[in-house]
Amino acid sequence: MSVVQLRFSLLFIVLLLSAAMALSLGKYPIGWEAWTRILSGEAGGVEASVVFDLRLPRIAAAILVGAALSVSGAAFQSMFVNPLVSPSLLGVLAGASFGAGLGILLSLNWFGVQLLTFAFGCVAVLFSMGVAMLYRGGSGILILVLGGIISTSLFTSLLSVVKYTADPYDQLPSIVYWLMGSFAMVERDTLTGIA
Repeated sequence: MSVVQLRFSLLFIVLLLSAAMALSLGKYPIGWEAWTRILSGEAGGVEASVVFDLRLPRIAAAILVGAALSVSGAAFQSMFVNPLVSPSLLGVLAGASFGAGLGILLSLNWFGVQLLTFAFGCVAVLFSMGVAMLYRGGSGILILVLGGIISTSLFTSLLSVVKYTADPYDQLPSIVYWLMGSFAMVERDTLTGIA
């Protein structure tokens, strides 16, 4: 077994142990006796509901989001040949945040908000690349990074305008909570609707 395979195996075991621990801990702790009832099918409605309807979908969503973030981070690192690259470098973070805020402001459904988030993340990258193409005389990566800074500033300003125009009792808290990120709303139907 190579070193890479050993590291991957150890990280996978840590992931499984963390997921198992997360299934047991929380406001409603699940002990060993409850686990034997759940696994044998004799569990009460509350215990099985907590595990299968709340905790398991959230843990699965966290694993899927972590995998997506690691792939996108690896793509950014290979593109810039720098291990310190972040999504804010090309304005992706600010563009996606603006898209989500705009979707919530327009009272779009979940899919519409996600679609605008993705679209404006792409628009932000294209804007950064457009700025970099305007100035061909400089270093390619440096001009691209400067274009990303301009893109970040533009979309952060646009997000501030969206926050200012949002309803402070309904839409603004939704925008803020979306930007903070949470798995609290993930349920089994959320994951099965994606798959």
